[in-house]
Amino acid sequence: MTAAHGNGVTIDAVWTALGEVMDPELGIDIVSLGLVYSVEVIGARAFVQCTLTSMGCPIGPMLAQEISAVAGGVEGVEEAQAELVFDPPWSPDRMSEDARLALGFT
Repeated sequence: MTAAHGNGVTIDAVWTALGEVMDPELGIDIVSLGLVYSVEVIGARAFVQCTLTSMGCPIGPMLAQEISAVAGGVEGVEEAQAELVFDPPWSPDRMSEDARLALGFT
């Protein structure tokens, strides 16, 4: 969806920004890994639902902070919130073709 929300913020702009957030263990961005489930923009607020490759992943809080910071850095976003969810559980099927190739999934 490319529609602007109130102050010109688009969902696409937030998705694009999230592509800059790298999984520190895998070295691949979280969008390509399929870790971002949804992005919602309401006025100047961005809400991101994301997951981890496993529930016990110790980087969860750090990753959520980075996601909030990056989404909050999008022009027009005044507040951003990342919510970690585990339903549905992540699976390698969510990865982009490039990410699957880089990690040896065929």
